[in-house]
Amino acid sequence: MNIPRTPANTRSTDFTAEIDGVISPLIPTLARAHRAASQQLLQGTGLSAGQELLVMRLFDRPAQSQADLTRWLGVEPPTTAKMLARMEKAGLVERARSETDRRVTLVSLTPAGRALHRRVSKVWDDLERVTTAGLADSEVQELERLLRQVISNLLDDQDAPAGC
Repeated sequence: MNIPRTPANTRSTDFTAEIDGVISPLIPTLARAHRAASQQLLQGTGLSAGQELLVMRLFDRPAQSQADLTRWLGVEPPTTAKMLARMEKAGLVERARSETDRRVTLVSLTPAGRALHRRVSKVWDDLERVTTAGLADSEVQELERLLRQVISNLLDDQDAPAGC
C-alpha cells in the first residue's frame, strides 16, 4: 500500500486521492458520490435518494409486503418504515394490511407515485450517463462485471463461518 504523506495545512476533499493501490477505501467514497449525484438529479421530484428505487420497484408489480421491500433494498426494517412513512405522507405510496395475513403490510404506489415513474426513469438514465462518462462501452461492461464480482465476494464472505 502506498500512502503518500500530505502537508498538514492541505486537506483533500477526497481522502482516497492520497491512497494508491487499495480498493476498499474507494467503495464508500464511490457510494457517497453516486448518492449525492442521484440526490441532485432527483431535485424537484419530491423524492430523496433511495426512494426512487421504490417507485421503480412498485411501478409494474402488484402491492408488495414491506418486509419484501426491506429485503430487496438490503436495509434494516426501521429504514424502510421511515422511508415509506415519508412517501406515504407525500401521497406517493399507500400501505394496507393484507386481507389474507393481517400481520403483513402491503405497499403500493398511489396515482401520484405512479406519475413519477417516467421522471424517475429519466433520472436513472441521466445518472447512468454521468456515472459512466468517459468510459467506452467495453469499459462499462467490464466495470459492471468487476463490480458484480466484488459484490459477490463480499456477500460470499458474509456467509462464511467466522474465522475462515
